[in-house]
Amino acid sequence: MTGAVCVDVGSTYTKACLVDLGSGALLRRVEVPTTADSDVLVGLDAAVAQLDREAPLYVCSSAGGGLRLAVVGYESLVTAEAGHRVGLSAGAQVVHVAAGPLDGRAVAALRAARPDVILLVGGTDGGDASVLLHNAGRLATSRLRVPVVVAGNADARDEAAGVLSARGIPVTVTGNVLPRIGELDPGPARAAIRQMFLRHVIGGKRLSRGQRFASLVRAATPDAVLAAVELLADRTGAGVLVVDVGGATTDVYSALLPDAEAETGPRRDVAGTLWRSRTVEGDLGVRAGAAGVVAAAAVEKLDAPDITGGPPFDTGTDRRLAAVAAMVALRRHARGHSPGPGLPRTGGRDLRDVRLVVGSGGVLRHGGGTQVLDAVLGDTAGGWAAPAGARRTVDSAYVLAAAGLLAVEHPAAAAGLLDCLR
Repeated sequence: MTGAVCVDVGSTYTKACLVDLGSGALLRRVEVPTTADSDVLVGLDAAVAQLDREAPLYVCSSAGGGLRLAVVGYESLVTAEAGHRVGLSAGAQVVHVAAGPLDGRAVAALRAARPDVILLVGGTDGGDASVLLHNAGRLATSRLRVPVVVAGNADARDEAAGVLSARGIPVTVTGNVLPRIGELDPGPARAAIRQMFLRHVIGGKRLSRGQRFASLVRAATPDAVLAAVELLADRTGAGVLVVDVGGATTDVYSALLPDAEAETGPRRDVAGTLWRSRTVEGDLGVRAGAAGVVAAAAVEKLDAPDITGGPPFDTGTDRRLAAVAAMVALRRHARGHSPGPGLPRTGGRDLRDVRLVVGSGGVLRHGGGTQVLDAVLGDTAGGWAAPAGARRTVDSAYVLAAAGLLAVEHPAAAAGLLDCLR
């Protein structure tokens, strides 16, 4: 029997599991506090020591806030929106979206968002290149020294990258996120963002002394989870929805079956459609995000618990916060978002045909899964249509991140690991 140890280093807890690479069986799992105040390797090594020190190690991380991404694009409803969707699918928290030629005020707003990586997009292949080149120039002369992924017009992206690299800015050139109107191509940009995260961001978080931790991390945790959701959808042959309620953020993942009318027909979205998608709500959580849940509940006309005493909360308060956070996050995910004041919502998701709903997060794993998923699937006033007849389950063993880590090198083991959710 050959096993592998998969580790998810979160901001609060480090979760590790030993997986049989032959069958995909989960052999053992442990959970220890993340030691971010000293060195995250202390907690990671302690978890691995309880499993198997000799097994191959696969690590993902969202410690230190994960990956903060800013998108700089051309039009708010087309290339900037396409870049936004790709950034979310790459496991990033999109902290800022700028559209059109950058000026001094726009650069200041971009700097204030404190991104770890900038995704620079603009123009379909062979289209107008002026905005892409202008924005590359403004970024090059700004005080921002943030790695940039250039994923715009094929005719101009090398020139844009040259402008940036001449100023010493780390830059990666990759395929256009929107090569043609309505055709979204997330793969190359997702891969480039992942490499930027591994090469430049993990070390910059100062989570560990030396280079060992950075060398171990293979992906941002949300990127690994999305890979598992994609595999789960392929295995089930139906739509899959995952809601992950954390202490600071609430993430929603959906993998839907392609719709020909939405891809090429009259319902085609000019910014393209991602059939496998993720959104992150950085204001919703049951600890650091509790105040955001209460504020969002007021906007959405939902009842929220009293949190005046501050965290940690009792079990009942935790579960009510998680239920509201999940409801608001699903509403935002399914309804889409507006890229600017007065602009229509885009990027919504039709979840009616989802057949499997998975809950994740500590509150759900510790007995709150039924309450939270009942609230989500019983939401009839949120402006979206909930799945009808979907089976529901809770990722109580933290297999999603582990399966995502194994999906490329050991797809059969990853699939076997996910069987407990099907």
